[in-house]
Amino acid sequence: MIETTRDTKDLRRAQFLCSAHVADQWPQDMGHEVAFAGRSNVGKSSAINAIAGQARLARTSKTPGRTQQIVFFEIDSERRLVDLPGYGYAKVPPGLQRHWKKMVRHYLEDRNSLRGLILLADIRRGLTDLDRQLLEWCAYNNLSVHLLLTKSDKLSRSAASQALAQVQRDIRLGTDTVQLFSALRKVGIQEAGEKALALLRGSG
Repeated sequence: MIETTRDTKDLRRAQFLCSAHVADQWPQDMGHEVAFAGRSNVGKSSAINAIAGQARLARTSKTPGRTQQIVFFEIDSERRLVDLPGYGYAKVPPGLQRHWKKMVRHYLEDRNSLRGLILLADIRRGLTDLDRQLLEWCAYNNLSVHLLLTKSDKLSRSAASQALAQVQRDIRLGTDTVQLFSALRKVGIQEAGEKALALLRGSG
């Protein structure tokens, strides 16, 4: 189980470090990183901004698939947040999709500083096949995952609770964790920040 702390102020220190289109542009592989992943249009950039308490840390767009690079945000010399390109957006050219897939796979498989993954899924869709593939990969590689069921404000409280319970039945209890989240309504921001810091400590 991921340990938590009430102090998430460190996340407010996060600042843009670099964006990388190829692995040679990544920061030196040292310290600890937590990566944010998810299907395009799940609100990943908005979630990063909300968790970090900054309105414009990660660029948001009404156009899914805009993030075409891996983006690194530095909290301090030892800790980073990483924004991975969203997956599953059909209008992205096939060649670019293949590049993203290859780059993200390389990052996940070879990045020694990666300590955990925060996976975002639209609560109205549940876990997609691509989400499940990523969860299976993380399970095989003993990488802890914390799931954010985004846009929870779009459902009634009862429906959101049912969706949460369904996902809880689908994941590795004790290793993966899941919560309701809404950047718009500020639901679950504190909890998500605590989980991110816990993963950065390697206690996931």
